[in-house]
Formats: sequence, C-alpha cells, structure tokens
Amino acid sequence: MKKLVASAALGAVLFAGPSVPAWAASSTVTLSVPGMTCSACPITVRKALSRVAGVSKAEVSYERREAVVTFDDAVTSADALTRASENAGYPATIKR
Repeated sequence: MKKLVASAALGAVLFAGPSVPAWAASSTVTLSVPGMTCSACPITVRKALSRVAGVSKAEVSYERREAVVTFDDAVTSADALTRASENAGYPATIKR
C-alpha cells in the first residue's frame, strides 16, 4: 500500500510539473550615442543605462560613440534604453 501511495504522489508531481517560472531571453542591443563629446560622457551614459530595470551589462565606448547593452527583454526594451540615454542628455538610436 505504501508503494501505491508513493507512486501516486510521484505521478502527481510529474504530471503537474514543477512550478518553474518562464525564463526570458537575454537580448543585446548596440546604441549609437553620437552626442558624447568627452571621455567623461560614457560614465553618465553607462550609469543611466545600468539603472534601467532588467539591464545586466552596459559597455559604453567614447571612441566608437556607442553603447552595447545586455538586458532581460521580459523586463525592459531597447526603446526604454534609448529613452534612458536621452533623459541623461545623450540621445541614442538603435544600430541595425
């Protein structure tokens, strides 16, 4: 009888499946930020992008006038990233 009860419980768990949240894909976008005019500008842009919820990495290059941002696309979007950069005083566009 114990085997039958244990089997039934195990079967219920297997059929119901574990309660695991759906994982969103990590996305990376490159933003063109032409308004950076000095070597301190990337610090401001990086901070603005890093403060956006869902951003896991923001690398900003003064030399290339661009930012490469990795983010959780279930939490934020590329448009939100361009807005964050613009709100910091550095309008950005998505590089295609």
